[in-house]
Amino acid sequence: MSVDTVSMTGWGRTAPTTALRFRPRTYEEAAVAVTGRGPRGVVARGLGRAHGDAAQNAGGSVVDMTGLDRVHAVDAVGGVVACDAGVSLHRLIEALLPLGWFLPVTPATRYVTVGGAIGSDLHGTGHRTAGSFTRHVRSLELLTADGSVRRVVPGTDLFDATAGGLGLTGVILSATLSLLPVTTSLMSVDTERAADLDAALAGLAAGGAAYESARIDLMARGRATGRAVLIRGEHVPVDALPARARRTALAFRPGKLPPVPAYVPEGLLGRAPAALLGELRFRGARAARAGRLQRISAFFHPLDALPGWNRLHGPGGFVQYQCAVGDGQEEVLHRIVQRLARRRCPAFHAVLQRLGAGGPGWLSFPVPGWSLSFGLPAGLPGLGRLLDLFDDETAAAGGRVCLAKDARMRPSAPAAMYPRLPDFRALRGELDPEGAFRSDLSRRLAL
Repeated sequence: MSVDTVSMTGWGRTAPTTALRFRPRTYEEAAVAVTGRGPRGVVARGLGRAHGDAAQNAGGSVVDMTGLDRVHAVDAVGGVVACDAGVSLHRLIEALLPLGWFLPVTPATRYVTVGGAIGSDLHGTGHRTAGSFTRHVRSLELLTADGSVRRVVPGTDLFDATAGGLGLTGVILSATLSLLPVTTSLMSVDTERAADLDAALAGLAAGGAAYESARIDLMARGRATGRAVLIRGEHVPVDALPARARRTALAFRPGKLPPVPAYVPEGLLGRAPAALLGELRFRGARAARAGRLQRISAFFHPLDALPGWNRLHGPGGFVQYQCAVGDGQEEVLHRIVQRLARRRCPAFHAVLQRLGAGGPGWLSFPVPGWSLSFGLPAGLPGLGRLLDLFDDETAAAGGRVCLAKDARMRPSAPAAMYPRLPDFRALRGELDPEGAFRSDLSRRLAL
């Protein structure tokens, strides 16, 4: 097992901290890393796609799980896969799609590990029907503070604390997942312009597609405030393809652009470029278009085609914000969008989507209703006060802010948003009385 001292950040590239990094290749080596931790504790880390500081541990230990990346077994008849927690969703899709299976839930990037997807209880644009990632976990193996391994199944308190538990109940070693049958690697995509936020909300509320979201232009103002392009997608059945195309119906061929340079000057995605990008995206979409065929990778993970896209905000990095509010609380979304538009905040990749029923995870983010997410330059003047205001409005409406993406929330905020937080703290106290599993996020928010 290799061990080194490295500086780490989340995907947003803010608040770097230094930790001792262990890179185990076996479960036994992972146990050595956990039991040999120092006084600052230990936390697991995958591919570093958590936007904030959930997988950092200043002055402590970090267990890099990417070396534990074996796919143990695939039931190609029943649609079940057993794998290490360090396997990426990209690798799973690569292995499973040619067999006619897909992940029931995939977030906006496939470069996240299975352990990270469970620890964050990730969701995708199909949440209304498919729920979040841990709904499809049949079991997992959890390495606890004393080096023992527990098999954890749904319906138990330990599963509910681990699902979305940000790696604070232990190190997830492996998992068994249910899969979704598909007959092609193509999506049928409908797009539609929405003239403002009300139209976007109405369009999503009236939806019914398996996957749906709205890309919002947060730079638009006046009557166009909150204008968006609605995107709906369904898996294409093989019998809808021409005979010649059926021979490669399940091929997985993600496209890739040249990577973003290591150094990008600050302000590349400032107000003027962001406004131009929003204008081009909105005007470039037809008023309504139906049935366009698109590869699975292009539909679910368009940003993955641009390696290192998180460097586009320059050396200062960016802050990702995602909030959720219930049905009937749409006015909160209106106020957030209006404030961002009035201040001309250069928001990047702003997405509105519907959320279905929440999962069992005590710290899972989704609640039934709406989710709004966007990224802003970390150096934007007044950003902290603005996002604190959004936190307060979200909490007052019974909503919540996504912890897995957070990099700046105040310590008092989670208690107002996550009613099962006391249960989470109590279980951690019982399972891990010395507080072995810690992160910069857990210290900052007193989780």
